[in-house]
Amino acid sequence: MSENTATATTKAPSTTSSSPARLADDTSQGKTTIAASVVQKIAGIAAREISGVYSMGGGVSRAFGAIRERIPGGGSTGAANIAGVQVEVGEKQAAVDLDIVVEYGASIVELARAVRRNVINAVERMTGLEVIEVNIAVNDIHLPDTDNGDEQPPAPTARVE
Repeated sequence: MSENTATATTKAPSTTSSSPARLADDTSQGKTTIAASVVQKIAGIAAREISGVYSMGGGVSRAFGAIRERIPGGGSTGAANIAGVQVEVGEKQAAVDLDIVVEYGASIVELARAVRRNVINAVERMTGLEVIEVNIAVNDIHLPDTDNGDEQPPAPTARVE
């Protein structure tokens, strides 16, 4: 029997940051474990590195993230980096699910390929885990005219600079 096959069937999936760490390396000099929250953060940061990814998460997680950022010290935990990222971590393998919002005009197919490639490379390089899949759900498209960072509506001439 393959060691990877046995691992996939004997370990429960791990999707929250409070879940126990999984075995990633076991040598005669000791063992290394990597928490699922670490894989979540790596995947979230790697996905955001790709130009065309506006934000991560569905509508509810984005709303909570916006509230959390306004609270002093609320964004310091790194929780914003894992919004929209779910992982399943076994002893040797990991699977990643991403919920993203893309910038209008970006090729979604090319963007998804770039995100998938970057997430796989980052997780495998940093953790040594084999990433068996990266599922990407595009939940929304960000339109430049929908930015509401200012309280006042933009002046009619603000569209052309």
